[in-house]
Amino acid sequence: MSKYPPEFREQAVALVLDGHRSAREVARELGINHETLRNWVTKARRDRAAGPAALSSDERLEVARLRRKVAELEVEKEILKKPRSSTPADSR
Repeated sequence: MSKYPPEFREQAVALVLDGHRSAREVARELGINHETLRNWVTKARRDRAAGPAALSSDERLEVARLRRKVAELEVEKEILKKPRSSTPADSR
């Protein structure tokens, strides 16, 4: 989890992308590591290039996690569907 709130990251990225300023300059002003800001900008560019209907990278990660969970639950459901072998009562 990032120590920076999403709103802060979005505003910092906007300063670089929309303000046509360097990541290093903006990072210095905001007091954050320029490599961190560069990573946010790279991710934002990738998300913007994919278009508004495309999933963000965070959403793609969530979809993958949910797919794994669904697969796990499907296996559990199949196991529960199988008939249990009942042990005959001991007649002694």
